[in-house]
Amino acid sequence: MRLRTVVTQIAPMFVGTAAVALMLAVPGASAQGRGGQGGPPPTPQAAAPIDLTGNWVSIVNEDWRWRMVTPPKGDYASVPLNDAGREMADTWTEDQDGACKAYGVGGLMRQPTRLRVSWQDPNTVKIETDAGQQTRMLHFSAAAANGPRSLQGNSVAMWEQPARQGRGAAATQPPGGTLKVETSNVAAGWLRRNGVPYSENAKITEYFDRFPSPNGDEWLVVTTIVDDPMYLNQPFITSSHFKREPDGSKWSPAACK
Repeated sequence: MRLRTVVTQIAPMFVGTAAVALMLAVPGASAQGRGGQGGPPPTPQAAAPIDLTGNWVSIVNEDWRWRMVTPPKGDYASVPLNDAGREMADTWTEDQDGACKAYGVGGLMRQPTRLRVSWQDPNTVKIETDAGQQTRMLHFSAAAANGPRSLQGNSVAMWEQPARQGRGAAATQPPGGTLKVETSNVAAGWLRRNGVPYSENAKITEYFDRFPSPNGDEWLVVTTIVDDPMYLNQPFITSSHFKREPDGSKWSPAACK
């Protein structure tokens, strides 16, 4: 089964079947055809098939024991670590709890955090977290994504439209479209706060999908695929859920160490 097939089957389970019945109108999406033949292409912001901007709060509906509290040393159940990965995880000590390595791109979305999503410019999505006080820049230009190795790495973004697969296909497709992000050039970090590792050679692929629910809530589902042959026997796939908040009044910054 292809990874993207797994992605589209994971997300809808948590937000209800009504998610596929409604697509929010996004300002600027209709501007793609403006300017006539020979006109400049729309910017990624203008061409956005979904609106991810705003304030979101993490809803931890699974893996509570690994996300809401720091697990004990050696608790790396469900992570497909190889021998080298387990050996590295076993070097973690309790005095490292709260370290910034837990807030790198490979594990950041698993933290119980709030997100603030905005457009830094028409070609760059900015994601801020209050937990760990991290900032991610998602560039729609590969050249703009170049930079030094860091916890958040270099992220290249692209919009993906739902594939047309005939009748019934929408049952496994997010409404509107998807933001796909590929991140490389990362600093070594942790998948969990107790030192479960990924290396600087890891490649992280993410899919950001927005779903409405029958009660009017808006959901952001982030599917993260960490591919790291150095420490993992196979890609590690998680799906993290965020509910939209009306404003940023509950934003509570807490720095990592």
